[in-house]
Amino acid sequence: MLIIGLDPGLGCTGWGVIARSGNRLSHLANGQIRTDPQAPLAERLVHLDRELADVVATWHPEQGAVEEVFVNSNAQSTLKLGQARGVCLLALARAGMPVHEYATRLVKKAVVGTGGAEKAQVQAMLRVLLPGAKVAGADAADALAVAIAHAHIAR
Repeated sequence: MLIIGLDPGLGCTGWGVIARSGNRLSHLANGQIRTDPQAPLAERLVHLDRELADVVATWHPEQGAVEEVFVNSNAQSTLKLGQARGVCLLALARAGMPVHEYATRLVKKAVVGTGGAEKAQVQAMLRVLLPGAKVAGADAADALAVAIAHAHIAR
C-alpha cells in the first residue's frame, strides 16, 4: 500500500510517500512545496493545489494522511494554515483516496513512542525506520512521520 503524508503550511508544505508491505516500510519520495510569500493568497493556494496534484499523479498513493492544525497565538497565521490544510485535504480527496487526519502528538507517539518528542527525536527515528532516505527538509520529515504514523495506526 502506498501512503502519502502531508505537513500543511502556506509557506511550505511537506510531503512524503512511503510503501507499506506487512510490517515493512520503505521510502519512495519526499519533498517540499513552497509558495511565494509576495503572491496573493489565492495564487498561493492554487500553486499548492497544482503541485500536490502533480505529486499524487506521479506516485498514485492509495491512502493519505494529513497533520491536524494546531492553534497558535496569531489568529491570521492559524487561518492561513487552515486554508493550506484545506487545499491538502481537497487534493487528496479529489484523487479518490481515503484521507486520515492525525494530531501532532499522536504522530510523535506513533513514530518515537512519546507524544512530547522533539523534532530531532522524530528525525532520528526516520533514519532508523527509513534507512537511506534523503529528506528534503524539516517539513518533508514531518510529512514522512505523518505517513509512518498512519501506517502504524491504520493496521
